[in-house]
Amino acid sequence: MNFIKFIFPFLISLALVVGLNNKWGQIPPLGKFLDPYNGFWANSENQNIPFEEKPVIEGLNETVSIYYDSILVPHVYANNDHDLYMAQGFVTAQNRLWQMEFQTHASGGRVSEIIGKDALDFDRYQRRNGLLYGAEKAVKLMAEDPIIGPMLNAYTEGINEYIASLEYKDLPIEYKLLDYKPEPWTNLKSGLLLKYMANDLAGGDSDAENTQLVKMLGKERFDFLFPDRYKDFDPVIPKKRNWDFEAKKVERPDSINFPLVFPDDKAPQPNPQNGSNNWTVHGSKTSTGKPMLANDPHLGLNLPSIWYVMHLNSPSVNVYGSTLPGALGVIIGFNDSVTWGVTNATRDVRDWYHITFKDDDKQEYFYNGKWLKTQKIIQEFKIRGEESFHDTIYYTHHGPIVYDENFRSENSKTNFALRWTAHDPSNEQLTFHLLNRAKNYDDYEEALTHYDCPAQNFAYADVHGDIALWINGKFPLRWEEQGKFIMDGSRADMDWAGFIPREHNAYMKNPEQGFLSSANQIPVDSTYPYYHYDRGFEHYRNRRLNQKLETLENITVEDMMRLQNDNFWLMASEILPIILDSLNRNNMNEAEKIAFESLSNWNYMANQDLTAPAYFEVLWNKLYRNLWDEFYGLEVPVRRPELPVTIQVLKEHPDDPYIDNRKTDKIESITDLYQMSFQSAVDSVENWKSVNEKELTWSNFKNTTVQHLARLAPFSSDNLQIGGNKHILNATSGRHGPSWRMIVSMENPIKAYGVYPGGQSGNPGSYYYDNLIGSWANGEYYELENKANASDLKNVIFTQTLTPQAK
Repeated sequence: MNFIKFIFPFLISLALVVGLNNKWGQIPPLGKFLDPYNGFWANSENQNIPFEEKPVIEGLNETVSIYYDSILVPHVYANNDHDLYMAQGFVTAQNRLWQMEFQTHASGGRVSEIIGKDALDFDRYQRRNGLLYGAEKAVKLMAEDPIIGPMLNAYTEGINEYIASLEYKDLPIEYKLLDYKPEPWTNLKSGLLLKYMANDLAGGDSDAENTQLVKMLGKERFDFLFPDRYKDFDPVIPKKRNWDFEAKKVERPDSINFPLVFPDDKAPQPNPQNGSNNWTVHGSKTSTGKPMLANDPHLGLNLPSIWYVMHLNSPSVNVYGSTLPGALGVIIGFNDSVTWGVTNATRDVRDWYHITFKDDDKQEYFYNGKWLKTQKIIQEFKIRGEESFHDTIYYTHHGPIVYDENFRSENSKTNFALRWTAHDPSNEQLTFHLLNRAKNYDDYEEALTHYDCPAQNFAYADVHGDIALWINGKFPLRWEEQGKFIMDGSRADMDWAGFIPREHNAYMKNPEQGFLSSANQIPVDSTYPYYHYDRGFEHYRNRRLNQKLETLENITVEDMMRLQNDNFWLMASEILPIILDSLNRNNMNEAEKIAFESLSNWNYMANQDLTAPAYFEVLWNKLYRNLWDEFYGLEVPVRRPELPVTIQVLKEHPDDPYIDNRKTDKIESITDLYQMSFQSAVDSVENWKSVNEKELTWSNFKNTTVQHLARLAPFSSDNLQIGGNKHILNATSGRHGPSWRMIVSMENPIKAYGVYPGGQSGNPGSYYYDNLIGSWANGEYYELENKANASDLKNVIFTQTLTPQAK
């Protein structure tokens, strides 16, 4: 961030502080905050490197050398793994401390401690949702692991060594603005970070909505509008796959009755657009004759960025890639032998059970003909500026009671327990530890056996010529449609029958077609012998990606880059011609004629400088709402049909009752629906043009913004000039998009490239806070170097040496 942008004049500074007071309810001590030597002015770095050159670190065994390159990526060289991970913790905290702590406070339900009572409802849900519950189990398992336990301890020690070195002037500016200090890091915080990601990627469900919809619509109509798989679907694992194993059987109960009690108000769900693209290409289709891999996880666009890029080197490992600030090792990356990337596997692993308590004391609940004991835990919530709040959470064998008469319901019979794989003990850190050191396919496959949640599609390539993709995670063994609706928690036959054996998880290695890909679509076809379900699957990015990969030959790194930045809007190409053919051109006003002309001449590329994507975006939103108007404004939780079903209804069922808009006296035809949606869309765009001083272009209209985690506008970056949108390979919408783009060619030597929408520094006063955003928006990449020898590194701008404390 430019120095001028960061340094506010005094009055603006004061206004910001007072503004934050109105928002957060606390004012930092103005004398300290505005102190020119120690206050927020001390956070202005511009392009200076503010790190201490030779910090002394207690607990370090040997010297660790860290070389920062031109984009501030640290290349960490250590003589042993203990020192490597201690250095990783130290360096990560040096750049991202506030982000690390804020995210783990959010995961652990502790935001009220920072901003006051406005966050209490959020915090209560986080605890009841079981993120702390799951993190405690995970950390216990990690502590018992002979590999991860010592490394996690070293990582935590490194973070705390950095925290202990801080004075007020050194604190990230967010601490000064919000007037609090960092606390010591613990292993539990690392566990909470992992559960934060599990919730972001696998924390959504539609059980209550589905149950309500079956009640409203009937089962036949529900199945039509909300099918388990779409017409013309294209799964992750190609349809040619032969499942050469004997599947475990699970019996469906003879009678199933769904409870008709629902939460009054469900807590907010994770963004349904959280997903990703990845693909791996065999050497038979590349220009080098060696495999290539690409990955771009789609997450919220935040500053500081969700990822922190590092190169970690010790005698046991030489790995480069994106790390999660607060977690060990590299999450997405490559070493000297292999590369891997992940996408969300979109599998429902959360089920809701209606619980019947014996009485209002909730000491016992009915299950399988008996009264079982609950476990009661009283959670304290510290609230800034107020007395603590205490919430009693009851636990069943299913899991915690999330919704009851004390939380988001006034009905004493509303008691819902959550069964979620994220609550189970797991050690995902071991997976990444092993992947970081993998030499071949067998090592990759072994590493995945330790991975549970959130389920991911792990794409793989290596220097030996192998490519593969595993849909990996811990998946419940269910009967058909189990977990799709709220279940009766008193029945044993509603419990999961166990888990799908890990060796039965869907995967493919070295396919005939020469590539494998995933983009959050349905994982497998109907021949896969286990029930699989999710509330919705991607249906457009995956098909566009596979269409391109099928036709491309002699694929180059540049081809892979073009694919990651591809703006073709497949969904628009499949419905817009039908809409335009139905419109009456004779009665169009001038604005409608301009819009029609723009859409008619459009090549379906959502490029930043075009107007047609803006017209189509509004047209589609209007059409969708007009079609499914019956699903809006209800007092009960429901969901609305997904895009593929919507297009199927429009194309193949023009007389469907939903075509009529219930808000009008007239019975609309599908032509009427198209016409009114088009006219309303043009009016909306014209209104946008009248209140905005910008030219109507797609990038100006969608206003892609990389927003500060605390929503501080001066520390955010808006109106980025970039194309793409959701359901497009370049999945950049207003607040969401590719959070890390990586391409790796497994030639000799390995060549790798990457970029992300942010910067390495977490300090808004640093040039390196957001210096990569422009390159990311322009589709440009940086070369990624994982040199085994530090002397071979290029573009080193600063060297830091961590020195052991004298004994």
